[in-house]
Amino acid sequence: MDYRDALEYLDSHLNLEARQVPIAGQMPATSNQAISELLSVLGNPQDNFRSIHITGTNGKGSTAAAAAAFLAATDLSVGVYSSPHLAKPNERLKWNGEEISDEAFARVIELIASVQPMVSHELSWFEILTAAAFVWFSEMAVDVAVIEVGLLGTYDATNVVDADVAVITNVGKDHTNGEGAWASKIAEEKAGIIKPNSTVVIGADMGELAAIFEAKSARKVLWAHTDFSVSDNLLSVGGRLVDLQTPHSNHEELFIPFMAGYQADNILTGLVAVEAFFDRAIERDIVEFALTQLRLPARFEVVTARPVTVLDGFHNEDGAKATAQALGEGFAKLGSWVLIIGMLKDKSPTEVLVAAQLDMYDAIICCQPNSPRAFDAAELAQVVKDQGYDAEVIHQPLDAYRRARSICADEDLIMVGGSLYMLSEIKQWVVEQGPDTDNW
Repeated sequence: MDYRDALEYLDSHLNLEARQVPIAGQMPATSNQAISELLSVLGNPQDNFRSIHITGTNGKGSTAAAAAAFLAATDLSVGVYSSPHLAKPNERLKWNGEEISDEAFARVIELIASVQPMVSHELSWFEILTAAAFVWFSEMAVDVAVIEVGLLGTYDATNVVDADVAVITNVGKDHTNGEGAWASKIAEEKAGIIKPNSTVVIGADMGELAAIFEAKSARKVLWAHTDFSVSDNLLSVGGRLVDLQTPHSNHEELFIPFMAGYQADNILTGLVAVEAFFDRAIERDIVEFALTQLRLPARFEVVTARPVTVLDGFHNEDGAKATAQALGEGFAKLGSWVLIIGMLKDKSPTEVLVAAQLDMYDAIICCQPNSPRAFDAAELAQVVKDQGYDAEVIHQPLDAYRRARSICADEDLIMVGGSLYMLSEIKQWVVEQGPDTDNW
């Protein structure tokens, strides 16, 4: 099996990411049976390494990347399993910061395919890839794997690990129909990753939802704003200066190379998770070195300077609100601002658009992510118009970006936001053009 064969094999299986995903409280109770059986046939590779397991409505990808960077800076062998990917599924499987090669990817997928006839349950795309990640991590003899939940928690394919540390970044309005006690249902699903021997890190205020997490028989629970906090978070040249307090350490005037203020919370949560894993402080020089290695693609990422282009995969109300705040704080409005936005069907476009503060922009372009779940660009534009703003419809994300470039001067700004599925081809094209090209 070569790489193309591996992708074809994967794509022949049900991919919930390409369909209407289940919502909290409606996940089938048998969801973990297929992945558990598959891993048993493979010799349970997930038991061959320790793990930090991360879920949350927003910020779990950034938190996972930060935790992995801190772990790697201590000279451990570190695996990372994350989702979604921007360009190719290899991005989801990393060892010591490097993506799995096409050859290794094909080899582990071929192994899964060879044992699939021994599994009585039907496997999904995500379950196969999850098993492949665990097999690869076992082969690479990782010391610890940072594993990001794909969907919610309890019934996610990743929830077969017995993690040393379980992280819940926050609970927001995603994967829900918004009816009844939706927040409690989401919290219950996310609390499902907590195991009896886990130290739990809660990365945001939970209010009355706190009781749901406290009810789990965890070894210890660490709470944001009580056990750890960001006390200062100031914009600086090329990033921010922050003061971080953890149960084990105190880092004053720490430089983080990211402009968005909310990343300080994600980085802190990742640091607390790693310190909980070691049950000790991480030295200042290790923290500083790890931050120089940390990359957060498409998370408020500035990819061009003239005009400024920012890519951010905000995909729900809370994410859009945080991005709008970061944009307003981080950039003076020297010229016109253009928003390019595309969303998926299972999101609430009105809530996201209101949170995105459309009045910040002088032009809005609606497009469609490259996904069967894409929200129609014309329908999204109508939602924009219902809010009292004009919107242009350009279905293809790259065409939308080229259109924005054509109407922007050097002092202008382009914000590309919404689904991560629409950002990859724009970023790839920007990289291919190079920083000094005239071919924009």
